[in-house]
Amino acid sequence: MDSTAILHAVDAVFDRELEFLAELVRHPSTRGAEQSAQDFIAGELAGLGYEVDRWRFDVADIAGMPGFSPVIGNYEDAVNVVGSLRSRTRGGRSLILNGHVDVVPTGPLDMWDRGPFDAHIDDGWMYGRGAGDMKAGLASNLFAIEALKQLGLRPAADVFFQSVVEEECTGNGALACLQRGYRADAALIPEPFAEKFVSSQVGVIWFKVRLKGLPTHVAYAGSGANAIEAAIPLFEALHRLEHRMNAPECRHHDYAGHSHALNLNIGKIEGGDWASSVPAWCVFDVRMGVFPGQDLDEMRHMIEEAVLEAARSHPFLAKNRPEIVYNGFAAEGYSFRDHKGETAREALAALDRAHSLVAGKPLGHEAITATTDARFFGLYADTPALVYGPRAEAIHGFNERVDLESVRRVTQSTALFIADWCGLEKA
Repeated sequence: MDSTAILHAVDAVFDRELEFLAELVRHPSTRGAEQSAQDFIAGELAGLGYEVDRWRFDVADIAGMPGFSPVIGNYEDAVNVVGSLRSRTRGGRSLILNGHVDVVPTGPLDMWDRGPFDAHIDDGWMYGRGAGDMKAGLASNLFAIEALKQLGLRPAADVFFQSVVEEECTGNGALACLQRGYRADAALIPEPFAEKFVSSQVGVIWFKVRLKGLPTHVAYAGSGANAIEAAIPLFEALHRLEHRMNAPECRHHDYAGHSHALNLNIGKIEGGDWASSVPAWCVFDVRMGVFPGQDLDEMRHMIEEAVLEAARSHPFLAKNRPEIVYNGFAAEGYSFRDHKGETAREALAALDRAHSLVAGKPLGHEAITATTDARFFGLYADTPALVYGPRAEAIHGFNERVDLESVRRVTQSTALFIADWCGLEKA
């Protein structure tokens, strides 16, 4: 197939792609509220001829699987959508096109120039929560296929379009797709990393630390134990652990030149009940990164040792041990570079060819300091997982936006990759 025709076909459907993306951004799909966005996607897939599988997944079904992250509460509101496009000839290699529809919270609304779900275009960028992370990726996955159909063609292998939830806090949505039986020869996940290939990603552990103090009237504060203030030396101990874990001898080989790949974040703190009472309790939430290949149980042990050692030198916490509770992310790191098989090499070569044709330069590689759902496919399904998506700014921040010409290029690269990897047959 003439690659130029594919590029022009993406241009021909690009207005439709932007309309789809804007409508998807307008659905406020924060965790637990993704159902309307998933209904929209399921309806679009059905109208485009996909077999649609929309289901609510159950914690009990995935709790025993490798890669599961612990959760608090139930998943009565957790809905995945998969559209299957089955090949008649099956002459090529199958593909999962994965993306997540859940978005992070907006934060204070008055910090946005316009409403966070008021999708709008200004000077070549589309603005809105989730526009970059990663609804533009869902759009590029879908309209790469639509561009091929515009030419009277379709993939000559089975393709599974996945719209999952829970990526921003556990990844259990992607895991539920594996539990459901969806498998392919490769996976493509267009996370917004500026048209670079993600060669490696760190893992993530979330945990809470709970402290109990001794309440007293503020007039006698010296006789109490302030649980909020008692947290401060624990923060310092955890950051010392962070520093040790970033030492050169601890780094994965793909991060050898990265001086601070693992980031610890004290993301949330609550405590106390009354301004004139010494706080009797405090809870703080922490995010810690881990390198690919690092054992999560070993990292948990190091976290607990750091917290308890600091507590032993505190006059109150020495007798009232902090409690550590793990919830949310328990994600291993994943390195595509550690794949040794021929399939991984061929998948990356196909993506490099597609990107090089569109961008006019070889595909750049980057080891990132975040995590994606790629780990589920790469670590637990022996499926090379390619992470490659558009340029976006202020993801997880205010006035999030995605570069629309970058979205166009990624859609073109994806269409060329599908034609190369899956082959083509008549629609």
